Amino acid sequence: MNDLVLGLIIGLAGGALVGIVVGFLIRKSIAEKKLGSAEEQAKRMINDAIKEAESAKKEAILSAKEEVFQLKKEADFDIKERRKEVSRLERRVAQKEETLDAKLEALEKKEAALQEKHAEADRVKVEIEGVLAGQIANLERIAGLTKEDAKAELVAKLDSEMRHETAVKIAEYEESFKEEADAKAKEILSLAIQRCAADHVSEIAISVVQIPGDEMKGRIIGREGRNIRTIENLTGVELIIDDTPDVITISGFDPVRREVARIALEKLIADGRIHPARIEEMVEKARRDVENSIKQAGEKAVFETGVHGLHPEEIKLLGRMKYRTSYGQNALRHSIEVSMLAGVIADEMGVDVTMAKRAGLLHDIGKAVTAEVEGSHIQLGVEIANKYHENKTIVHAIEAHHNDVESICALDFIIQAADAISAARPGARREDVENYIKRLQKLEEVAGDFEGVEKTFAIQAGREVRIMVKPDLINDDNMKLLARDIAKKIENELDYPGQIKVSVIRESRTVEYAK
Repeated sequence: MNDLVLGLIIGLAGGALVGIVVGFLIRKSIAEKKLGSAEEQAKRMINDAIKEAESAKKEAILSAKEEVFQLKKEADFDIKERRKEVSRLERRVAQKEETLDAKLEALEKKEAALQEKHAEADRVKVEIEGVLAGQIANLERIAGLTKEDAKAELVAKLDSEMRHETAVKIAEYEESFKEEADAKAKEILSLAIQRCAADHVSEIAISVVQIPGDEMKGRIIGREGRNIRTIENLTGVELIIDDTPDVITISGFDPVRREVARIALEKLIADGRIHPARIEEMVEKARRDVENSIKQAGEKAVFETGVHGLHPEEIKLLGRMKYRTSYGQNALRHSIEVSMLAGVIADEMGVDVTMAKRAGLLHDIGKAVTAEVEGSHIQLGVEIANKYHENKTIVHAIEAHHNDVESICALDFIIQAADAISAARPGARREDVENYIKRLQKLEEVAGDFEGVEKTFAIQAGREVRIMVKPDLINDDNMKLLARDIAKKIENELDYPGQIKVSVIRESRTVEYAK
């Protein structure tokens, strides 16, 4: 039984082994068949890919050849066009060269012709000079006189005749000029009287102070003239004390100085104590009073024109124009007048009236500082307006009111028209007075340009300039040199009638206090 089971087991094991071997052989055969099929399929795919690549390569080569052909065709066309253009330019250059050659040849011919004419002219000139010399020799032989003798005799005869005729003509001209001058003088005088020129000049050149009696004149003059010198030196004006009863005249081209002197003098007369220390105190008070008056004048102008929102410094500058004249016309009254006229014109034209009145009031504000700052009143006015942030339109109207720049808007033309109307009305301006003031201001500027000069005052209608020097910088010997240098500079730089006296003053002070 055991043997049978063992044999059965061995038989089963052998059968299984045979089955395994047979199965392996069968699978190997199947795998070899599949591998051969896959290799054939891969070969077919590779062949197909090679064929497709060859086809794509041929197509790419054909496309590239077509593109190269097209580019070559375009390049050939472009080269042909460029060659045509170059040929055309070459033909034009050749034509121009031919034209220039022709012109150059013509010029050379003209130059040769001119040279021939010059040579001919020189030859003719030599012939004429020879003929003239021969004629002069014949005339000298016939007349029995040399050329110099004949000339001297002729000149002597003409001189005698001309003296007589000149004397007669001079007498006639003198009589004629006298008649014309008399007529012109009468015309000028009548016109001046009609326009009240004398009152106007007095108003802007002098001030008059009433005094209680002639005894006060001596007190104002002081011992050895010390009081009057102190007043004149501190204020820069000239006091005229003459035989006119109960009156002292203050003369000076600067109205601010003259006003300070007038107020100070009135205060001194009312106080009765007149001496150098008191004079200095009163002059200082008078300056403060004038400053207050300037402020009030500016505020009054703003109120009168209805212009609001001005900077306080602009109001002060407007007030200073109360003491400024332009061709004899008060600058502040002129500005107020221009403001009013500009407002009326703007209203009629439909332009902003407020802007027009503001621009009219400020158009000459630069004149308030022309005495202290270099530059035209237009340039200074523009700087002031920009400094206090005025509207750009107003700034341009100020800059354009004398056509310094081109007018660009209606407001510019309105201010120009209002300014011209105010300045051109009858009796508004007198140029001679303005020139007189400018001359005195220039005289003070020239004298003040030297080192060591503290103050300068033009007095006596510009016939004298008084210079105050710093005593620690200028000694007595240097004073003479300084006076001579100033006189020389005035002679070289200024035009003036008559002569100008240069007075250099050096003053030393010693102060002590009794305790």
